[in-house]
Amino acid sequence: MAQTSIEWTELTWNPVTGCTKISAGCKFCYAEVMTKRLKAMGVEKYKDGFKKVRIHEETLSIPYTWKKAKVVFVNSMSDLFHKDVPLDFIQRVFKVMNENPQHVFQVLTKRADRLAKIHDKLTWSHNIWMGVSVEDERVIDRIDFLRTTRARVKFLSLEPLIGPLPKLNLQGIDWVIVGGESGHKARPMDPDWVLDIQEQCEKSKVAFFFKQWGGKNKKKAGRELNGQTYDEMPEVELERFI
Repeated sequence: MAQTSIEWTELTWNPVTGCTKISAGCKFCYAEVMTKRLKAMGVEKYKDGFKKVRIHEETLSIPYTWKKAKVVFVNSMSDLFHKDVPLDFIQRVFKVMNENPQHVFQVLTKRADRLAKIHDKLTWSHNIWMGVSVEDERVIDRIDFLRTTRARVKFLSLEPLIGPLPKLNLQGIDWVIVGGESGHKARPMDPDWVLDIQEQCEKSKVAFFFKQWGGKNKKKAGRELNGQTYDEMPEVELERFI
């Protein structure tokens, strides 16, 4: 468990570490940069580097120890649906989430095809929010894969947004997060792309969360859109989780 500065969650929980890049959104992966830093610091969990996918049995007990209800991003340092993560371990992670209904668990994947293949082998309790990352139109099919699941809350992370998404099919989608890429080599995000997505969400009555403009100095760039911040969340009983 770790506190996080990610605006749309409270904590991160990483039963799996390590990953491999599969699409353009992975180019300047935050988890890869952070893994290098943690490995250099001697953190045992990251000793094998980013490209080695590792499961961490010892982490499965952690959510049972939290005394207050939490909103938790699962696997910020990996992808739970990576091909190298065994199905039985994914099922065990889901069992932990099932047995801790007081917490919200936000799971995000780029491997939406594997998600669709095994979703019926998983137990979808009300507190599991399932999302897919969509950085541009080349990977928009991930949204259709997400729709096949029985997750109570389905969400999209359009981050880093590196291209327009003018015709999103938001049927069955509860929440959309948009964010620009950050870092010294960040690819630019056109404000018109963001405004268009915000309008699509408004028309479809889908909660819209604008995370950041990004760039070389993301703090300076801020996260205002149309002169305001957008921190909308899905219309579920969040009060008891926060």
